[in-house]
Amino acid sequence: MTPKKKEEKDPVERNSQEPVDSEPQEEIKLIEGKEPFKLEFFSKEDLLAKVASLETQVEVLKKSNEENSNWKTKYTRLQAEFENAEKRWSKNRQNLRIEYTASAIKNFLPLFDSFKKALENSDKNHDIIKGFYDQFMNVLKSHKAVPMDVKINDVFNYDYHEALSSIERDDVPNNTIIEVIQDGWRLDKNVIRYAKVIVSREPKPPEPEKEEESDQESDQESDQESDQESDQESENQEHSKANEESEKNKINNQNEYIS
Repeated sequence: MTPKKKEEKDPVERNSQEPVDSEPQEEIKLIEGKEPFKLEFFSKEDLLAKVASLETQVEVLKKSNEENSNWKTKYTRLQAEFENAEKRWSKNRQNLRIEYTASAIKNFLPLFDSFKKALENSDKNHDIIKGFYDQFMNVLKSHKAVPMDVKINDVFNYDYHEALSSIERDDVPNNTIIEVIQDGWRLDKNVIRYAKVIVSREPKPPEPEKEEESDQESDQESDQESDQESDQESENQEHSKANEESEKNKINNQNEYIS
């Protein structure tokens, strides 16, 4: 038991014998995987030079950004113009195709008129002509060309009809088709030949009867004018007679003076 007590007193004696530091020691712990940061010292001239270089770099970057934005706007404009031009070209090609097909079909329309007249007038060869007519119509319909459906008593439309003349009619309203002279044709939605028609127009209203007073006034005015003309003629005759007599008197006086 005695040796244990001695062992307990030994560490106290040791601590009393060791010198005690007046200032506590600070332990610096570094973060794992990182090196200690070392401060660098620069002069004022070096810092000003670095600031000036950074400012020049900023200006260069601004200029480059402006140039990039300008080129970007130019690129977008050119792309939009190219797309619009491509749309116009495709539309123009389509319009030219429609115009060429319309001009070609328009040259065959007199043949359609002849077929129609032949079908209306022929009795013996009706079936043969009908076969040719159907074949011809199928060819035109394959190119989306169809005749217009124009009927009598339809309202006249300037977009599809052409009026050759007008006739006064009381039994139908104004601008009504009363006769179809020639059928119109249409290619898809475009008109290649207008339908030639005759339309009606309202009759003129009857002229109002002249009143008796106006007739009497006109008669009195005409009588007054005739009287004035006769008076002027008589006066002119009297003046001419007086002038003749004065000339005769002058001639006689001259003869007497000479004798």
